Amino acid sequence: MVCSLDFSLPRDLFFILLLQVSIWGSDSFSVIGPSEPIVAMLGADTVLPCRVSPAMSVENMEIRWFHSQFSDAVYVYQNGMEQAGEQLVDFKGRAELVKDYITEGRVAVRIHSLRVSDNGMYKCFFKKGSDLEEALLELKAISLGSGPHIFMVGPEDEGIRLKCTGKGWFPQPEIQWADAKGEKIPSLSEDETQDNDGLFQIEASLLVRDSSKTEVSCSMKNPFFGQEQVETIFIPEPFFPRTSPWKIAFVVTLVILGVFVGAVVYLARKERQKKKKLSEVKKEKEKESKAKESFEKELARRKTLYQQDWRKAELYPDWRKEQFKAVVFTLDPATAHPNLILSESRKHIYSKESVSQNGDAPTHQEQGESEAIFSVLGKIFLTAERQHWEVEVNIGTEVGSRTRWALGVCSDTAKRDGWFVERPEKNFWVVVYKAGEFIFPTSQRKSLSLRQHSCRIGVFLDWDAGNVSFYNMIDGSHIYSFTGITFCGTLRPYFSLQGAGASLTICAASDHTENCPDSSPKTSLTHLNSCDASVPQETNSLLPP
Repeated sequence: MVCSLDFSLPRDLFFILLLQVSIWGSDSFSVIGPSEPIVAMLGADTVLPCRVSPAMSVENMEIRWFHSQFSDAVYVYQNGMEQAGEQLVDFKGRAELVKDYITEGRVAVRIHSLRVSDNGMYKCFFKKGSDLEEALLELKAISLGSGPHIFMVGPEDEGIRLKCTGKGWFPQPEIQWADAKGEKIPSLSEDETQDNDGLFQIEASLLVRDSSKTEVSCSMKNPFFGQEQVETIFIPEPFFPRTSPWKIAFVVTLVILGVFVGAVVYLARKERQKKKKLSEVKKEKEKESKAKESFEKELARRKTLYQQDWRKAELYPDWRKEQFKAVVFTLDPATAHPNLILSESRKHIYSKESVSQNGDAPTHQEQGESEAIFSVLGKIFLTAERQHWEVEVNIGTEVGSRTRWALGVCSDTAKRDGWFVERPEKNFWVVVYKAGEFIFPTSQRKSLSLRQHSCRIGVFLDWDAGNVSFYNMIDGSHIYSFTGITFCGTLRPYFSLQGAGASLTICAASDHTENCPDSSPKTSLTHLNSCDASVPQETNSLLPP
């Protein structure tokens, strides 16, 4: 018998171990939530925790918190990530999963900025394969509002009527009157309302007829949290109604008290509004400061990119000027056509009115047209450098068919007497404006409207790169560029003009006179109220928006 007992013990132990292993390998589990209601303040953050038993990783489970119905999803976790599509709108951006211990089977959903509508029952739901379990949670949102505040309404029915008010409470508080000895006094009436946020406003009235009860208190208590707030008022005995000269004193005192309370409330509100306004101004200044700082950083970043390869970027002429030498020169009277008027400063060109075309005037012929070209050169010889200058163009208030101007550079040896054309093959690299549009004298002509009566044109000569570029210095737009030029000899600034009321003015880069408007840095690529002088280009910007 002893031998039989010894043999059965290992066998029983084997079955016990086998049973334990089968239990460990099972997918069954249970979900456990908090046993007590979760109490949280409105406006604060709160956490709704749940865990599974036995402890196991729930990373690959479907986990869901919902309010009253399964479809009222507060948060849904499935396939290892949040499923925002099923989430209620009220919880979007306010609910997040706390999964620090998800591998141990403990997770929670954190709700930010608690609202009155968040109050109530919740369920946390776990699903693994065909096994699913859930647990019930209760969230009690509370708010300790302002008050109570006691006011004396006035004499009534041989007594004094008191009013106790409070607002911003949730849930509805318990209100109680008491005398100096702590004995409870029932309210004459109670009235409660809820504002748009669901918070309670309470008003309770009490009629005190016993003149011995000169000290009365009003208390408001949160039924869940248990916190209580109390205010006490002292009622002088003469205030109680009676046939007495003190009745007048009571009325006067009450009026004075009302005025005083009104003044205090008014001053407090005014101070509050003042602080609010100062706070808004401060925030606005901080916002503007941050925006300005961000803009300056972005501008510096773009300028750095521009400077790295400025030749390829037909943008930002004011930054481009930093790579060029500003030249100062006057007009050469010896090269001026007789029909041009030069100012005493030799910086302004005017066209004589009613000029008749004659045989001595050089002409420009193209497509059957013949017209006079009245030109003049700058009194400077341009050599192998990067140089730039600016010209103010004024075409008058009326744009006629005979209004024409051109500016740019030409070779010092270029033919300008008799018949000639302003073409690159004749050593003229200029832009021409005629009859309300730009004409670029190349094999491919492109025209653009000039909406304004005046415009400031920047001319950039890059000798080594063989480039002459033209920019609208008012809005920073690129007009046209001659590229791939091999210059020989020397170059000179070139100007031609005709048409009544039209004029050209040479401006130094730093000029800010009434004739030469400000050319402060601009980074906008759009055309403002200036020359509409942009040209369709195939150049890619180096500076991303």
